[in-house]
Amino acid sequence: MITWGISANSHDASLAVFNHQPWNQGSMELLYASHSERYSGVKNDPHLNDKLIQYGRQWGEPDEIIWYEKPFVKTLRQIKAGQGLKYFFKNNIRSYLRRYDLSVPVRFVSHHFAHGAAGYYSSPFDKACVVVIDSIGEFETLTIWNARENKLKKQYTQSYPHSVGLWYSAFTQRIGLKPQEDEYILMGMAAYGDPMRFYKDIMDEFIDIVDADNSPRIKIKHNLHRGCLWWRPDLNSPQDLMDIAAAVQAIYEQILQTISGWARRQSPSGNLVLMGGCALNCAANSVIYKDWDNVWIMPNPGDSGNAVGAVLGYYETKINWPGPYLGHNIEGEYPVEEVLQELLTNGICGVANGRAEFGPRALGHRSLLADPRGEDIKDRVNNIKKRQLFRPFAPACLAEDTDKYFTGPTGPYMQYVSNCTDPGLPAITHGDGTSRVQTVSKYESQGFRKLLERWKEETGCSVLLNTSLNIKGKPIVNTEQDANDFAKYYGVKVCTAAVKT
Repeated sequence: MITWGISANSHDASLAVFNHQPWNQGSMELLYASHSERYSGVKNDPHLNDKLIQYGRQWGEPDEIIWYEKPFVKTLRQIKAGQGLKYFFKNNIRSYLRRYDLSVPVRFVSHHFAHGAAGYYSSPFDKACVVVIDSIGEFETLTIWNARENKLKKQYTQSYPHSVGLWYSAFTQRIGLKPQEDEYILMGMAAYGDPMRFYKDIMDEFIDIVDADNSPRIKIKHNLHRGCLWWRPDLNSPQDLMDIAAAVQAIYEQILQTISGWARRQSPSGNLVLMGGCALNCAANSVIYKDWDNVWIMPNPGDSGNAVGAVLGYYETKINWPGPYLGHNIEGEYPVEEVLQELLTNGICGVANGRAEFGPRALGHRSLLADPRGEDIKDRVNNIKKRQLFRPFAPACLAEDTDKYFTGPTGPYMQYVSNCTDPGLPAITHGDGTSRVQTVSKYESQGFRKLLERWKEETGCSVLLNTSLNIKGKPIVNTEQDANDFAKYYGVKVCTAAVKT
């Protein structure tokens, strides 16, 4: 039986394809998962498109679709929020799907349940506490679940308009960035600011942590669905904006500590599953990491990951997590030697090979790689990607050598920050001395692992700069044609497959 999970019609549309036998708990197999934007070329594309649908159909026509939220409940919230009935027809999902020639039965699960299910059912844990924090799903903005025996039982819920995610996105807009897209830039800017300059002002104006000892409730004093551009318009210098970012990040870390502390006291298992768009805040994740025995963050914890969560939640079925390489396939052997020689000669090289990553971070299959040791390399790569020059990049490191360069939490999906102890790696170090490390073990991508091994053999360095193969405002390269276009327009060699000799 072919079941499709779909997250769409809002933002970050995605499709997941499963093959399974509903009567057999162990038969669930995730065949494919990808973002719509990779095929349309529209960053954060909210809608499906024919190329995505056609690629998914290579595993067969879907027998059913599991949708990632409950549209009727969502419509009720939009009416309550004063948006009238203008979304009533937009939320007719069966009609929406017919535009793409999809007329099979459609089932629905709630938004936060899909988040929690994506995390728990892909995790290695039998028992866990599941925390979901995002902007909004139907009414819910924060949920905490007890997961055991393949069931998710809700322990706590917080509802709109009290949304930590909306608050963080509102301040993303306030400092001149794009909400629902550039939150990670705010996080990066925080390293260059003074968190105490506006900490009290923002706390007093926006945040009420109701009872940190006995409740995870976070009250937001304003409805921020339309942002907070009205707050302190006099603060507009570059340093003002970095100081605002630093305060917002510090407050979010305090909020996450409050939520994590309450959840830990309720969870005898010691296992945390963290999901929702806020789970992409790697600096904050590192603050609470020590509170738990084990932590799992699915590599696509935001709304696009709900295409996977909708199906796993509907069938309440755990899977053996196949890893993040679930998308479009560029066939051929990983071009280890070609990339290595370009790095040794010019210091920068793109690679697009194998199945694309499902998630917002490139992990070696759709990556722009560089020698992290050069003093000018950060500026060179930022200029290629058309990003702000202050922004650093992430390191990919051989897992067994991580301790030689970094102290603190690390993992295979760039979900935490660690202190960089090697001053000779300026391109992958934030302003506060931390790095968002990707560890690459022998169990991860075989080709990318081999490249890092060869890089170490040639240079003695176990680290490469790894950033997504895209430019600012555009999706990550998906197909071989995309890779060729990137090389043509941006003057960077992009290797797609090993050259046959």
